[in-house]
Amino acid sequence: MLHQIARLPFFVLLMAIGASAMLVPSFHGWVLGDFVAMRVFFYGFLLFSFLTVMVGLATLGYDPASVTRSQLFALFAAFAGLPLMLAVPFYEAAGNTTFLNAWFEMVSSLTTTGATVYDNAGRLTPSLHLWRATVGWLGGLLMWIVAVAIFAPMNLGGFEVQAEGGVGGASTRFQHISRAADPSERLSRFAVQLFPIYAGLTFLLWIGLVIMGEVPYVALCHAMAVLSTSGISPINGLYYSVSGFWGELLIFAFFVFAISRITFAPKRYVSRRKTLRDDPELQLAVVLIVCTTLALFLLHFVGSFEAATQTTWTNVFASIWGALFTVTSFLTTTGFESHYWDGAAEWSNLQTPGLFLLGLALIGGGVATTAGGVKLLRIYALFRHSERELGRLLHPSSVAGGGRVARRIRRQGAYISWIFFMLFALSIAAVMLLLSLTGVQFETAMVMSVAALSTTGPLAQLATENPISYAGIPDAAKMVLAAAMVLGRLETLAIIALFNPEVWRQ
Repeated sequence: MLHQIARLPFFVLLMAIGASAMLVPSFHGWVLGDFVAMRVFFYGFLLFSFLTVMVGLATLGYDPASVTRSQLFALFAAFAGLPLMLAVPFYEAAGNTTFLNAWFEMVSSLTTTGATVYDNAGRLTPSLHLWRATVGWLGGLLMWIVAVAIFAPMNLGGFEVQAEGGVGGASTRFQHISRAADPSERLSRFAVQLFPIYAGLTFLLWIGLVIMGEVPYVALCHAMAVLSTSGISPINGLYYSVSGFWGELLIFAFFVFAISRITFAPKRYVSRRKTLRDDPELQLAVVLIVCTTLALFLLHFVGSFEAATQTTWTNVFASIWGALFTVTSFLTTTGFESHYWDGAAEWSNLQTPGLFLLGLALIGGGVATTAGGVKLLRIYALFRHSERELGRLLHPSSVAGGGRVARRIRRQGAYISWIFFMLFALSIAAVMLLLSLTGVQFETAMVMSVAALSTTGPLAQLATENPISYAGIPDAAKMVLAAAMVLGRLETLAIIALFNPEVWRQ
């Protein structure tokens, strides 16, 4: 029975999971006495469970001509079409919104972007906030599983940097796995392996935040937001969080799971380096975080002296911690702002340095994590290639070492990383152009484009001097941004891989 269920089309399984997840806000509404949310989400569970069963019976035994093509299409349909189903109970329970806004909210949540059209958190009930966080959490889990079950064998999602084969085709490292295991079996096997880790880490962070004094409901939403890097919060971020500094410190420790896949992924899908300390992604992230934090601190420090303000050790520590936490949060594309970030800016009498956060969100987190952006491994490949080229200028006859893997990263890895970076830049330009055609101003269009493609929705609140509201843009702009979120979550190479001739061969 379970074997037959596992062989159902991927999209049908996602429909079943989405329908079952509606029981979470339904039970929460029953506990709080919000019977409107309880009924709406329970009826949604019944309706979409019935539809899932019907679609499952209709597609039972379906054998696609190309399993790879079928999975890529199913993944694209999941992020583009599944939010339509998830938005129905949200729209009915909210009652004071349009279906387009509800759909935009679900696309933002499922892609772990965290952009919201509801600037006032009190406009939504606690059950609706929990539904947003749950959808974002499931989107993060989906990316964990898809990364190792689909993207890794196809050399996509950042794996192409170290792979021996071409983009969209199985490398020699994964060819024996691709031949031996059915793709549906890979999905089910890795789901069984990764779900306990993902759920266990979320539970640990939730319990830790509760111990720090946070409200259990808020702690659960923040725990799911951190592990999925969605940045979804029922209280508009961490500024009003009861847990304070110690809660931020605990969250800061969990950011590592969005930087390096070595912390959780199966051994066969990680780098040959055995220790986390030797991971190039973590090394590059530490350098970026430390350098950016020091730059911001020195900027604040110089600004405080120019403004002749009184400096205390408390202000110094608040400035360092506010910069350190916020920089790491945006590098992982989570988008949580430290409680001390505003204090650091006020202490220096300078404007909020949002462009730093914009650049970090563009870089993004680690490969096969829930973070978005260009990814650290691609930036590392470009750095090593640049380092080698500078060395050749000084010593033209030199021979670089490092082994076969290092040479591949400096050559083929840097080449494909540069192609992806150019595609990412062209995507930003295209989204900015489309937003401008809908009437959005240039600066707003730039920030929103980067926020959508890097899946860092909270950028709109901090990247400019005045916060940008997603509720104030036209409906056409919301549809453009929703498409950009899907493109940023799946990455351009995964879309292009659909046009690979090998994918279309039977």
